[in-house]
Amino acid sequence: MVEAFRRALPDAAIHVYDNNSTDGTAAAARAAGALVRTERLQGKGHVVRRMFADVEADLYVLVDGDDTYDAAAAPAMVALLLADQLDMVTGTRVTEIEAAYRPGHRFGNRMLTGMVAQVFGDRISDMLSGYRVFSRRFVKSFPALSSGFETETEFTIHALELNMPVGEVPCAYRDRPAGSSSKLRTYADGFRILRTILLLVKEERPLQFFSLAALGLLLLGLGLGVPVVWQFLGTGLVPRLPTAVLATGVVLMSFLAQVCGLVLDSVARGRKESKRLAYLAHRAPGA
Repeated sequence: MVEAFRRALPDAAIHVYDNNSTDGTAAAARAAGALVRTERLQGKGHVVRRMFADVEADLYVLVDGDDTYDAAAAPAMVALLLADQLDMVTGTRVTEIEAAYRPGHRFGNRMLTGMVAQVFGDRISDMLSGYRVFSRRFVKSFPALSSGFETETEFTIHALELNMPVGEVPCAYRDRPAGSSSKLRTYADGFRILRTILLLVKEERPLQFFSLAALGLLLLGLGLGVPVVWQFLGTGLVPRLPTAVLATGVVLMSFLAQVCGLVLDSVARGRKESKRLAYLAHRAPGA
């Protein structure tokens, strides 16, 4: 794989990060001429955070080390980023090999990508692709908070939330080499990605998040309280006092949720401005 990327990008420095592997990956990469570094904290997100902190470059090509992505697509991705001065180009997976990209994974990717598109904008079609090209200003403004495979979700939402210019290039996707196995746990990592989406919606769009919570609580409170009020208007009595108290508490909680959303929306705006300023501190690619 190192040789394939060296042929595709002969002027690039190739870094391989060893994440506690025991299969000789580091030695093979070093023998192929790559710069090999080690990240002891297990998980793709930890590796990405370390890479983005350590490596200084004008452009970054990030690819999973399982030899499933086509190195020949890298020059086109780099050329598109430079020509249009983009901040992220995603290699969208194209394959007819069912074992390489199983139907369940396709469905999960479409579902999760669609959820992100509904909230942050529909500009990326393969949110979970592990093949990306980044500008320096993307990398140096990216907070990298996740620890595992949910880091691709962070990439996508970071770009969409800051309205960065992005692009896509179709990329051939193949099955893993014989004798290797994926660390991806379909259901466990799928739920982690879903949880990450919800957390990022809460962090980046708190007004929408808490407004939905407030609306749900308000409807619940009205559902509990309207029959009690109706009965009081007809009889002058409140025989269901516990329900009346519960309804009052739920409605008050809905107002509190809405206030939380308003306050946190101001905090999120300040965080967004800080990330935008960090992003603007670096030149546009190709400038």
